[in-house]
Amino acid sequence: MPAAPSPRQAAVSPWFEMVGALTIRDWEHKHLLERLRSVPAQPWLWLAPSPVWLPEQAPPGRGMRLHRMPDGREWRGDLRCGLPLPLPAEAVNAIVIQHAEPADLAPLLAECARVLMPGGRLWMTVLNRYSPYRAHWQLQGARPVSVARTRVLLKRQGLRCHSIGHHGPLWSPSGGTAGTTLSALRALCVLEAEKRTEALIGPIKASQVGWRRPMAT
Repeated sequence: MPAAPSPRQAAVSPWFEMVGALTIRDWEHKHLLERLRSVPAQPWLWLAPSPVWLPEQAPPGRGMRLHRMPDGREWRGDLRCGLPLPLPAEAVNAIVIQHAEPADLAPLLAECARVLMPGGRLWMTVLNRYSPYRAHWQLQGARPVSVARTRVLLKRQGLRCHSIGHHGPLWSPSGGTAGTTLSALRALCVLEAEKRTEALIGPIKASQVGWRRPMAT
């Protein structure tokens, strides 16, 4: 069933419009577009925190780009809608979610699980709450979701998280993104999940009955 709309709606933080955030956005777009090109990802769905976070060049194939409105009540972009999304069940093969709001996380993941095909992929980007870089967004009201809670909700919806990568700067937007030094403290977490479905139990071969004793007549 479609997920019910969240009773609490939070506004999008102004941090997502700032220069430091746009530096992370540019890295995310490069990384996520590469990931989408590496799998048969048609059709796809891209969910961004604001209009400037939508990729200017759409991923290959058919898909839909939506961004969250500042009041948190609806999504706009290629169409205007709220939750539940106006898509049939199991309609897309790949989903990108950039920086979901904590209040939206559970209903949003439930809805994404509904529209994702079995075997489809989902990528989520999350600000690392343990990174020194958090000083850049804390005063701007950005509320990163918990990676641990996100993994629990993904599993609950039948989405198996099989990789978590740490990327981006450590301290400042001008910092390099390459390298693996102190990776757990970098600004950005990227989670990759796959929709798994339970296989049906096949028919069991009937065993032959052997009569070892004489039958009464």
